Amino acid sequence: MSGREPAVDRDRQEGLLALAAALRPELHRYCARLMGSVIDGEDVVQDTFARAFVALDELGEVPQLRPWLFRIAHNRALDLLRSRAIRVAEPIEAALEIVDDTKADPVETLMRRQAVQTAVSRFAELPVLQRSVIILRDVLDEPLAEIATLLDITVDAVKGHLARGRARLREINAQASPLADARIASAAVVRYATLFNQRDWDGLRALLADDVRLHQSLHPPRSGAADVGMFFTIYARSDRVWLTPAWLEGREVIAVFEHQADPKPHHFMRLEWRDGRISFIRDYRYVSYVAENAELVLARDAGSFGRGTGR
Repeated sequence: MSGREPAVDRDRQEGLLALAAALRPELHRYCARLMGSVIDGEDVVQDTFARAFVALDELGEVPQLRPWLFRIAHNRALDLLRSRAIRVAEPIEAALEIVDDTKADPVETLMRRQAVQTAVSRFAELPVLQRSVIILRDVLDEPLAEIATLLDITVDAVKGHLARGRARLREINAQASPLADARIASAAVVRYATLFNQRDWDGLRALLADDVRLHQSLHPPRSGAADVGMFFTIYARSDRVWLTPAWLEGREVIAVFEHQADPKPHHFMRLEWRDGRISFIRDYRYVSYVAENAELVLARDAGSFGRGTGR
């Protein structure tokens, strides 16, 4: 029996996680806004799936997948917020205003539209409970009862946090400053993008540190210059992909366009450097949904990379 059970468990794990993969974009929409960062939100999603895979070994029965994954993601995000000391505590009994959710009137529809269009980073200015309720209700269109179950509060408390969170989000949007001006790209990132756009794969491999690591969601991590060097063969298959230095959430990144003339990047990648060599690559190619809500700003000197020519 012991030889049979692990195979069954593996089949169950693989089947459930394959179904769960369809939930990744939705989980990211929640986690990114809860964390106030599309990058940190994807880290939470990745960690959620890792924890779910381990937890399946200990479960006696198959869980309801969607609420189970959201619960794991929610708790993990809160753990990270607490550890960074940026969580704003808000007692549940502080929910005073109760909204009538019996029907969706035009004002309700407008508020939901505003929440969807609000920049991801601005959600971080809300207290965590307000933030969670707004995202679940107005961005993901979750029923109030399910929100209450996930957050372990009453439906009336959900309504109160929703009303006050919407009011606060309107204030935040009204006071928000426009996106920061584009910043100049670093020489290291310019060099990487230039070598890539010239298809100089050997030149790129020469930039890798001996102990470089590569992380791509949905794929096992790679480590070591020889193994990570194989990463470039993925992009070598296409002569249309184009890289442009960019900035996102105060971090320097590289926007990846599937075609040089595309108006928006398909995804982006992040690099970390040590002593002039690349020590870490985080590539978001296989989770392009991360870029959908990303406030990417192309570097100020991006014109030198040949973009902006139109289709």
